[in-house]
Amino acid sequence: MSEERLGPVLVADAGSSSLHLTVFDDDLGVLAERDTSSAPGDDAARLLRQLLREVPAPVAVGHRFVHGGPTLREHVLVDDRVRHALDGAADLAPLHVPPALTVLDAARDLLPDIPHAACLDTAFHAGLPAAAREYAVPALWRETYGVRRYGFHGLSYTWALDRAAELLGRRPGQLHVVLAHLGGGCSACAVRDGRSADTTMGFTPLEGLVMSHRSGSVDPGALTWLQRRHHLSAESIDDALNHEGGLLALSGTSDDTRDLVRARADGDERAALALDVFTHHCRRGIAATAASLDRLDALVFTGEIGEDQPEVREEVCARLTALGLTGGLRVPDGATADRPATVVSAPEAEVPVVVVRTGEAQQVDRETRALLRRARQGRA
Repeated sequence: MSEERLGPVLVADAGSSSLHLTVFDDDLGVLAERDTSSAPGDDAARLLRQLLREVPAPVAVGHRFVHGGPTLREHVLVDDRVRHALDGAADLAPLHVPPALTVLDAARDLLPDIPHAACLDTAFHAGLPAAAREYAVPALWRETYGVRRYGFHGLSYTWALDRAAELLGRRPGQLHVVLAHLGGGCSACAVRDGRSADTTMGFTPLEGLVMSHRSGSVDPGALTWLQRRHHLSAESIDDALNHEGGLLALSGTSDDTRDLVRARADGDERAALALDVFTHHCRRGIAATAASLDRLDALVFTGEIGEDQPEVREEVCARLTALGLTGGLRVPDGATADRPATVVSAPEAEVPVVVVRTGEAQQVDRETRALLRRARQGRA
């Protein structure tokens, strides 16, 4: 029996330096979209109005939120209680949650009579095992302050897991896989029987792998030393780790792996170092999370870098032979809406390597429709 057709859904994905608006039909076809390369502010309402003039009236709006904070553990329709709880998550992801709240408020003002859904990247990791969730810090920090590992990129992981399972002819709940989301932000996640078992990001989206301009994990002792010895403020350290680190810091020129691959080919030693550090941390994160699995059914790459940078995939896999991975990956022709996932490893490979086209907006659409259907069934 086919699912009820609901009509258009507007998806808002607000980031620290961008806003992506997409209207999907019931079949995930794109009716209209708008992209900006600046953080949403007072112009959010104007951009929404422009888009809404081009499409039939949406039946709901789905909003991507990087962090749900300590109280929101699953995707949820927004009411005043949920809106207040999202305020509590802003300090935990200050680059991402405030812009998303700006768009949420503008959309609720413009479209007050339809449901708005908060779709949370942290929801995928809400059931992390205690061993993977807890930091070894004082009980006061854990129990009163809520210092724990939340994990991120959950919408991307849900989409990638489902697409990889379809490609491999398995159900998501049957798989033990490592998913690597490599983009502006980067993380790896072990999925055991369809559930997050471990992930490299933690309390904030700063922990874990080296990223475009985020440092990834740094010895906390180095940070307290910088405060004591060099009198750096918490604010300056936070800014440096989030905006001046990662590939940008190592290369001195660019946070884009495409630029760095070209520069390395021209003999740029700092670009080569940046790529070496980046791929080393990718391998380390993949291997560490794989320790939570009984076996490795596949390694799945997604995100802009994971999808579009074959040199990175090759350098990661060629030096993970301990996990049964090998190099010699082929370069796919490119994923499409009809073929969102493809195997890039050789047919005889012990562990398949899969590339999945990024689908966070599509997953927000799916989660929003699921919430809407449940709400309607509850009223029936």
